[in-house]
Amino acid sequence: MLTYKGYTGHVEYDDEAGIFHGEVLDLKDVITFQGKSVEEIEQAFRESLDDYLEFCEQRGEEPDKSFSGRLMLRLPPTLHRKVYVLALREGKSLNQWIAERLENAC
Repeated sequence: MLTYKGYTGHVEYDDEAGIFHGEVLDLKDVITFQGKSVEEIEQAFRESLDDYLEFCEQRGEEPDKSFSGRLMLRLPPTLHRKVYVLALREGKSLNQWIAERLENAC
């Protein structure tokens, strides 16, 4: 994973073509980049993001932002009740309880 200006890039190696190729993960817009070495892929990642941000500025548009931190989640009612009770037992809000479990899983 690569990070730059708050965005994350995922890189894979194509052994048949002999190149690295990547994509920015944090956006609805599609931004890809490629290179033949680690240095090239890192530079291509930064340049692709800079080009995207400049393009947005020229058009007077706000660039797509990384995640807001809001997540809508649908659960079966029985599971919703179970996790709510577990959160109450620990003296936490449901949101706090779920966030802690997800953080521990990562």
